[in-house]
Amino acid sequence: MAPNPSIMRAVEQLGYRVTVGDVATQVGLNVLQANQGLLALASDAGGHLQVADTGDIVYLFPKNFRDILRNKYFKIKLQEWWNKVWGILFYIIRISFGIFLIASMVLIAIAIFMIMMSMSDRDNNRSGGSWGGSRGGGGFFFFPDFWWYLSPDYRRPQRQRPQEKQELNFFEAVFSFLFGDGNPNANLEERRWQEIATVISENRGAVVAEQISPYVDNIGETYQQEYEDYMLGTLTRFNGQPQVSPDGQIVYYFPELQVSAVKRRRHAIASYLEEYKWKFSEATSGQIMLSAGLGIANFVGALILGNLLRGGVVAAQLGGLVAFVQAIYWLLLAYGTGFLAIPLVRYFWIQWRNAKIAERNRERMSRAQILASASQELQKKIDFAKQFASQKFIGEENLAYSTETDLLDQEVKRLEE
Repeated sequence: MAPNPSIMRAVEQLGYRVTVGDVATQVGLNVLQANQGLLALASDAGGHLQVADTGDIVYLFPKNFRDILRNKYFKIKLQEWWNKVWGILFYIIRISFGIFLIASMVLIAIAIFMIMMSMSDRDNNRSGGSWGGSRGGGGFFFFPDFWWYLSPDYRRPQRQRPQEKQELNFFEAVFSFLFGDGNPNANLEERRWQEIATVISENRGAVVAEQISPYVDNIGETYQQEYEDYMLGTLTRFNGQPQVSPDGQIVYYFPELQVSAVKRRRHAIASYLEEYKWKFSEATSGQIMLSAGLGIANFVGALILGNLLRGGVVAAQLGGLVAFVQAIYWLLLAYGTGFLAIPLVRYFWIQWRNAKIAERNRERMSRAQILASASQELQKKIDFAKQFASQKFIGEENLAYSTETDLLDQEVKRLEE
């Protein structure tokens, strides 16, 4: 069984001495998976088991356990290497869209210029005239100072302005304009179970369903909520036990989450699970306008070029670059169309998606408000749950034995104490 990366991170964050409940709470992992993962990690990384006089088990790991695993598992070493390579490859993919935009605009502009020059020369030859003053002066096209946007100093604009956060560079901004910056709720399920486990832990392992409902998406219709079926997932994940009060109310306690090898400080918990709204782009408004403007210019240029290339006579005569541009014209046009269509479609999709997110957030917030202004009946239910609350900390002084040292040495040490 390959080591679980989430468990490895949790062990490091918790100080290399953990219980199953500590890990399950830290990463919101299924208790059974946390137990199996810790056993596998201890076996592979030279970890030790410490057994408390209560029978509870603590896992102790060496601080260099990653080095031990890296030497033992080629797969882990390969994964670390691939993560570094993929980071570079993905960055190249991101900036390639901006590079292609600039290349497309340059090719289209040069091709239009060459075709119009050729057409003008042909007309002049026919009439015996010349361009006269029209060839001098400012030229045909105006190009913005792209090199400034591509320079390393782009993050420090020439015109001073207050910045709240570091900006994307030009190429990153183009990718962000096209495709956004990823799902802000990619780790939503991980967050959900972490917050649920934290709520249980902060209540010393005993809760009522109303304390968990602000972190769940769908708790069913009103008549279904009476049976608290939405608690089944939490009970299964953290090996919880239901208990019925004399009034017929159900409370839940979680023995594994009541045992810890880490002294935790109480901290504020989010009153409900909040989904983050999707952003159109992390780029600044100026970068978005620039990307859109360049996209429009590129698309209009492609249309003009297509009109000039119609029939292909001029391109065949000019050859070279213009012939190449004619060969890839439909690719340029498709890119220009997609560059404008993709962000437009994505904008309306984000509006629809955010409306759904806002609705779910409102539902969870309303459940949190019900809990905050608990009725007398609900408060009585919470008080009953506190009867099952317990917090057990296992320190070095609570150990019955450990696999770190020989049993005889441990017995001698205990007698000396």
